[in-house]
Amino acid sequence: MELHTIRPAKGAVKSNTRRGRGQGSGKGGTSARGHKGAKSRSGSKQKRNFEGGQMPLQMRLPKRGFKNRNRVAYSPFNLARLEEISEKHQVTSITLEFMREHRFIRRNDLMKVLGDGEVGKALNVEANAASASAKQALEAAGGSLTIV
Repeated sequence: MELHTIRPAKGAVKSNTRRGRGQGSGKGGTSARGHKGAKSRSGSKQKRNFEGGQMPLQMRLPKRGFKNRNRVAYSPFNLARLEEISEKHQVTSITLEFMREHRFIRRNDLMKVLGDGEVGKALNVEANAASASAKQALEAAGGSLTIV
């Protein structure tokens, strides 16, 4: 056996049907596309959600609400979570760079500190936004909150 003598098994390879090559081929005339209509013509393609002229589903359903393009989305962090992070990593200062470095937030994410939970030690936190209760709790524990 040599590479140039290898052939597929008999009956394994089937030749393509040649359409539109005369009546003798069995697929002459209309080329198995039927008679007339858009689908029988070349270049026919329907829109993605076309339902044969019936009112499409996305137009039948009611429309509600809208997406505000100017919305600013923050990654929320409660005081309890910040306390856990500081204990785990043994830090007293939590900055945005620290949060990105340890993958708590993504590169372009904004961070907001919320006031749920207790702070047991003085934490210096840097964030993009914070609630009034979070700021009050951090300062009561002897820490500080810097809005960047």
